[in-house]
Amino acid sequence: MTAIAISIGGHSLAATLGDGPAARKLADSLPLTLSLARWGDEYYGALPVKLPAGEPRRDVFEVGELALWPDGNAFCIFFGPTPASHGTEPRMASPGIGLGRITTDAAVLKSSGPALRANLARLD
Repeated sequence: MTAIAISIGGHSLAATLGDGPAARKLADSLPLTLSLARWGDEYYGALPVKLPAGEPRRDVFEVGELALWPDGNAFCIFFGPTPASHGTEPRMASPGIGLGRITTDAAVLKSSGPALRANLARLD
């Protein structure tokens, strides 16, 4: 597990990345600044480094999860339902790979706008 900080929309969120190949590659690429767009209660944005996409994929995530959307090599932050959701679960447009989890309250992002910049940095 790698501890990271995400500075986004005037908020500072603590998170951890997992041990899978995509999460390790992301951790090794930090720090990064990303331009993110909002899709329901998800922020996503293209990564400047290609992450491996051979891990198991799923389309339903949890609030606070971080993920890779392989179709667009995009970093995703889930903080509620998306237009693809069935009910309240966050759901990707097509299956993705879990990267980690925000360990603080991701709901603070609900009041953020349609697009913003995020800085990701290692804490260890």
